[in-house]
Amino acid sequence: MTITSKQKYELKKFIKELERYKGRHTELVSVYIPAGYDLNKIVNHLNQEQGTASNIKSSQTKKNVTDALERMIQHLKLFRQTPQNGLAVFSGNVAEREGQQDIEVWSIEPPEPLKTRIYRCDKEFALDLIRDMLETKEVYGLVVMDRREGNVALLKGKSIIPLTTKRSNVPGKTRAGGQSAQRFERIREGAAKEFYKKLGEIMKDEFLNNPNIKGIIVGGPGPTKYDFVDGNYITNEVKKKIIAIKDITYTGESGLYELVDASQDVLAKEEIANEKNIMTRFFDFLAKKPGMVSYGEEEVMQNLKIGAVDILLISEALDEKKTEELEKEAEKMGTKVEIISTETREGVQLRDLGKVAAILRYEVNA
Repeated sequence: MTITSKQKYELKKFIKELERYKGRHTELVSVYIPAGYDLNKIVNHLNQEQGTASNIKSSQTKKNVTDALERMIQHLKLFRQTPQNGLAVFSGNVAEREGQQDIEVWSIEPPEPLKTRIYRCDKEFALDLIRDMLETKEVYGLVVMDRREGNVALLKGKSIIPLTTKRSNVPGKTRAGGQSAQRFERIREGAAKEFYKKLGEIMKDEFLNNPNIKGIIVGGPGPTKYDFVDGNYITNEVKKKIIAIKDITYTGESGLYELVDASQDVLAKEEIANEKNIMTRFFDFLAKKPGMVSYGEEEVMQNLKIGAVDILLISEALDEKKTEELEKEAEKMGTKVEIISTETREGVQLRDLGKVAAILRYEVNA
């Protein structure tokens, strides 16, 4: 299951909020309820924990824990059943001053199904389980190469992470004086095969034992990439992971970006493709029909208020308060909201345009 940018943004915001609070004693309560688990059993367990808390020596800590548990129990009674992905619930005294009490309760249905049941009472909320959901589980291996060099990288979520660059010893096409054409060509072929072999070994080292690799995409200019993939240079276990071979113009860092762009058909179900498609649509309109888009906080908000916005594009770099204001207005008008990361070139462009943009329902003349 791929978590959307919007879900990631909401989860990050939720975690950031709870990270602010620290208990003076072990009095902040965290409960994780797995998908399909009976809520009544959780409520019964929390009632028992209230009884156990009565043994706490410090009267203030005892009160804070029992009251936090009570708030959590009352909150859980608002749910008819456990949500589809389970539920994470947090409660505790968040008063700033010692001796005061301000019991708060939070809950979230996580974007992925919870499989673990947890009850914890500590000085801080137990957030690791939902933090882990922000980590991209599935990654792709990327290889761009020609006879001069090979670049090996990972595509993790929307980020290209370079791993290794290998340059070859294949001589140029101009042969040294006195060498026959046949002999010179044999030297070039021998050097190319040696280079392919080393690149295959790098792929084995980087990709074979990575359980998160969903597939490997190979690209490069000309026929070299086919010679490499079809030859005996890549171990069979790694070769089985190759899901596409793409024609591209460059190698190096530019080649890696070009390979991702050329592989949108392969990555179609992945978050990066969705984000790129939406931003490409925006920039196409901007170039050809500028009346169909707007950008900048003020202009976009005006268009939101008159119901002209079809898709609202918000950079994750935008201030939280402003994001909430825009989302609230979008909700009133049935406008779709997309949170765009700054991990792609298109996302950086949106950030530099003012962090807010929109694709409109109809042309609006400035």
